[in-house]
Amino acid sequence: MTDTTPQPNAAPDEPDPKLLSLLVCPVTKGPLTYDRAARELISEKANLAYPIRNGVPLMTVEAARSLDTPKDKSPSAT
Repeated sequence: MTDTTPQPNAAPDEPDPKLLSLLVCPVTKGPLTYDRAARELISEKANLAYPIRNGVPLMTVEAARSLDTPKDKSPSAT
């Protein structure tokens, strides 16, 4: 049985902290840093930022933006 009890310290659209601790960059297999303000997971080594939408990290290179690209110019921005 899966525990679907909401996390008391996480907003409904925030990713689960346990999930974040397990994720790695799909390119480098290295660690990710959660940027709560930007709602992104940052891979410094790959120079990529993976967006988080509705609490779900989008962990594909196609969804990621280069850290050299301003946030409003990312391909996933609408």
